[in-house]
Amino acid sequence: MSRARAWTGSGLDRWWREGQLRKTPVGRVPERRLGARTDAGEMATTRRDLLLKLQDDAQRVWDADRTFEQDAPPSSEFVGTDGQEVSLEEKNKFLVTFPYPYMNGYLHLGHAFSMSKAEFSVAYAMLKGKRALFPFGFHCTGMPIQAAANKLRREMETYGTPPAFPASETEKDSESPSSVADEASAAAAKSKSTKSKAAAKQGRAKFQWEILQMSGIPDADIPRFAEALSWLEYFPQEGLKDLQAFGVHTDWRRSFITTDVNPYYDSFIRWQFNLLRKLEKIKFGKRNTIYSPLDGQACADHDRASGEGVGPQDYTIIKLEVITAPGTQLPAALEQYRDQKKGLYLAAATLRPETMYGQTNCWVQPDGEYGAFEVSTNGDVFICTERSARNMCYQGLSPEHGKVSKVCDLRGWDLIGLALRAPNAMIETVYVLPLLTVSAAKGTGVVTSVPSDAPDDFRGLQDLKEKPALRQKFGVKDEWVLPFEPVPIIDTPDFGPLAAVTACEQYKVQSQNDRDALAKAKEEVYKKGFYGGVLTVGPHKGESVEKAKPIIRDEMLAAGQAVAYAEPEKTVMSRSGDECVVAFMDQWYLDYGDAEWKQQAYTCLSRMNMYHAETTRGFEHVLGWLREWACSRSFGLGTKLPWDPQYVIESLSDSTIYMAYYAVAHLLQGKDNMNGKQVGPLGIRADQMTDEIWDFVILGKDLSDDQLARAGFASADRAHLDQMRTEVLFWYPMDLRVSGKDLIGNHLSFSIFNHCAIFPENKWPLGFRANGHMLINAEKMSKSTGNFLSLREAISMYSADGVRFALADAGDSVEDANFATKMADDAVLKLTTLISFVEEGMRGLQSMRHGEFTFYDRVFIAQIQRATSLADAAYAGMLYREALKVGFFELQSALGLYRVAVGADQKTWCENFHRDVFLKFVEHQILLITPLCPHTCEYLWNLVGKTIGKEGTVVCARWPDHEEHDQVLLDAALYLEALKERIRQALLPKKVKKGAAPPTACRQVRIFVATQVPEWQSLCLEVLKSSYDASTEDRFPKDLDKRVAGALTPEIKKMMKKVMPFVGMIRDKAKLEGETAFDARPKFDEVEVLNENLEILCTQLGVPSACVVTAGEISAADPAFEYAQDAVPGKPALFLIREE
Repeated sequence: MSRARAWTGSGLDRWWREGQLRKTPVGRVPERRLGARTDAGEMATTRRDLLLKLQDDAQRVWDADRTFEQDAPPSSEFVGTDGQEVSLEEKNKFLVTFPYPYMNGYLHLGHAFSMSKAEFSVAYAMLKGKRALFPFGFHCTGMPIQAAANKLRREMETYGTPPAFPASETEKDSESPSSVADEASAAAAKSKSTKSKAAAKQGRAKFQWEILQMSGIPDADIPRFAEALSWLEYFPQEGLKDLQAFGVHTDWRRSFITTDVNPYYDSFIRWQFNLLRKLEKIKFGKRNTIYSPLDGQACADHDRASGEGVGPQDYTIIKLEVITAPGTQLPAALEQYRDQKKGLYLAAATLRPETMYGQTNCWVQPDGEYGAFEVSTNGDVFICTERSARNMCYQGLSPEHGKVSKVCDLRGWDLIGLALRAPNAMIETVYVLPLLTVSAAKGTGVVTSVPSDAPDDFRGLQDLKEKPALRQKFGVKDEWVLPFEPVPIIDTPDFGPLAAVTACEQYKVQSQNDRDALAKAKEEVYKKGFYGGVLTVGPHKGESVEKAKPIIRDEMLAAGQAVAYAEPEKTVMSRSGDECVVAFMDQWYLDYGDAEWKQQAYTCLSRMNMYHAETTRGFEHVLGWLREWACSRSFGLGTKLPWDPQYVIESLSDSTIYMAYYAVAHLLQGKDNMNGKQVGPLGIRADQMTDEIWDFVILGKDLSDDQLARAGFASADRAHLDQMRTEVLFWYPMDLRVSGKDLIGNHLSFSIFNHCAIFPENKWPLGFRANGHMLINAEKMSKSTGNFLSLREAISMYSADGVRFALADAGDSVEDANFATKMADDAVLKLTTLISFVEEGMRGLQSMRHGEFTFYDRVFIAQIQRATSLADAAYAGMLYREALKVGFFELQSALGLYRVAVGADQKTWCENFHRDVFLKFVEHQILLITPLCPHTCEYLWNLVGKTIGKEGTVVCARWPDHEEHDQVLLDAALYLEALKERIRQALLPKKVKKGAAPPTACRQVRIFVATQVPEWQSLCLEVLKSSYDASTEDRFPKDLDKRVAGALTPEIKKMMKKVMPFVGMIRDKAKLEGETAFDARPKFDEVEVLNENLEILCTQLGVPSACVVTAGEISAADPAFEYAQDAVPGKPALFLIREE
């Protein structure tokens, strides 16, 4: 296809005349405006449709030219005869990747925002002349797809096909997750009362069948989605279509899907894990793991509907033995245990086993729901919440694994007053007391009380001692409370032997209801007690708390006084709607806690460009706490663990170095073969990619003829493997990875670790760029409120370039970004206005003036050069909002000022425009926004390319050459604009006294220019300059005004109304510009600038004439003499001569 034929549209004017309307480019999507302008009428729609038309035209050109397909050059171009690669600068390449999206639904604006950062970066790299590659894959590993398919199957089995859902069971819309199966899994979060919090938080989603309907899938096609593989066949292809419509600069030959459905990718992952095991990075053993009882397997981050990043919290359960004491009585349901040898214990979960010496009582929630549960084969019974008992039964603390053995139900009221024997306590018998702040959602619902070192415990005990009515309310006898005082056990820095007592006094805690003060006291006591406290009792007396704590815990566990217990730090819901527990189970795990491996990760991080300091701090935090990570589960989609195929590799572990697979995917699989079912361009079968072959291709290890033969290769095939090796050598290391900041805690950190383990240092990643989440119109994305846009909807409403424009404007920081639909709407108007301007200018090109540049021609050229330089820096720093600001908005503003200055702001403007200036502006404007709006720019480039001698596609053009802009010239232009505004203000009619004649019209404006700095200004500048200190925040001392006043002569002091405003102006200027602010004279010749532009000044201001006069040359007899004395360098004085 020739370029001329590809561009079938001839522009906006013809488009409007012919009234051509275009159908949506990516499927049937309802027209929704999301708060955008709805009164713009047919014209707004026509403008959008033009952009959609140009979008299709550009993409046809790119497809035909295979514009974004990039291959590595021959190795001889970047590897020397000594086998050493040239420097990265000499390679002049750029590889950017984006975490492949999970394909359980259509792509949405959240995906598009993060992905746009990579898209803009690769487009900019191409303009800078780099060989740039942005490959894109699709992730299908894990539970979400399987969970959604299973849910749909259950619905069809229960309600028929198509299902007839009972009206009473039709569920309400939920807060929309970011994809179809996310929404499905959120819907499932409603089982049992324990899930009420998740259900309340997320709402109740629709049935899976209805969710697929909402996605536009016909009823006849929905049943096939009961098979997980159908999701893999459908959504990746739809995602690819949406990305192509968006104009992504991607080499689609390198695209693939994950899981063992794709045999090529499957072999790559198996190689990776075999290698990690050989390197002893993967280990096996029992460990606490977040686990879904319903799914029967570990629940990793991407298998969760909520609770991503949550890990196990380790507790120590203190066995508080229930004993008989005068005045106490067992609940009737527990009488059977009075005379039996079975142990009956209140199970108190604590994080501070070292403080058990100071127990004075035990707390329960009076209205809390508890139970008695058998926890071992010998019949011991724990009293705790059912939620904690559910966790225990997966940790070897029940007669039968995975089953809760409940003896009876109890309430907190039943337990108050029970007598207990507390291990390690210095008090022989303690009692169960009520505390309203005990939470059933954390720990076991039973809490030991150590009032000497726990502010909550001290204040709870004091409230019961000080308030008889409170004791009476809960039936608490005096002897259970009044005799007990805090027992000193730890000497804490700044707080002494009774830290909690002292802290409550310091923070003025009066009752257990003083929550804020208690929280502060607790934080201080716990922190100082752990890091600086010393035990004063027990066998470890004199040892630091930090050292003694684990020892005391181990001793209590060994003596049978306590048991180890764990639960999720926060509620975790699986994709199947199950509340997860912590299970102590056999696991294959990656040992990210290994000291040597962790140090490698820190080294890699220190060399990387993270673009934001906050991102670096986030990684440092994660690398610090990250330890073991379970890398396998029992079922779901993915690659089977090579040496233990009963397990599947989980989704965050098979996605750590796949960026290297992009380097060879186009050779192994090729275009239109994402599932790898066909043999690719090199004719290599997936089963031929043995570990030895991958070792050679990815790592360059020696490959013998025997190894080659065992893999089914002939000697002649070595050239194919060399070709793959060349691709890896050239493209690696990865220059940039772009992602949401939520992946710092897992995927991105894992990627650093795995690259460090597998690759040599010169192939470690070079940069990660993280961003915040996406809001729409400053509100959270939500289908239930209608504040949601899929990528295909957004493109159909605003065009790809309109969406890209608004995404660039959305934000560049790690904070949440905002997609403003008004900006997307405005983008359509601004881009089509630019098209009209360029089209009209090209038609009138021959009528434009040429030859010597005027002052304002030169100014506009300097503004173009400045915008180009600033945009270059913004793109290099991945600051796309800034690039849009300086490269489009500010340049368009400069264009407007130029048109006014040269009189080209009328309908017939071309003859006043300088031809070379017009072409320079158009070339730079196109290239400055090409990374953001490539489709529009492709059309405009096609329009002007021949004229400026630069044909070809704009995405393959080069960033415009530009000299350093002339700042002095720009300062002169600002000087003129400021002067014009002052003259306008002077020309405005003034109020006149009643009966007085109105002022006559202005006949001439006299402009007085000062060539010498007045004495008073010189004195002020000397003081300011001597007082300036760049090393301080304020730059100037606080007594600056006093210093200035002290340096002035008596005569100058009479001019204080002039002096102090001048001092303030220079002070503020110096804070922004530094010492250059003390230069009193402008760097340009005021008289020359004014004389060159007097005619323009008069025309724009509507005055007959103006003249420039040197202030020092005017005589005292001149009526304007006093006015002229106000002139200072850079600020002329004015005198208006009016008609007689």
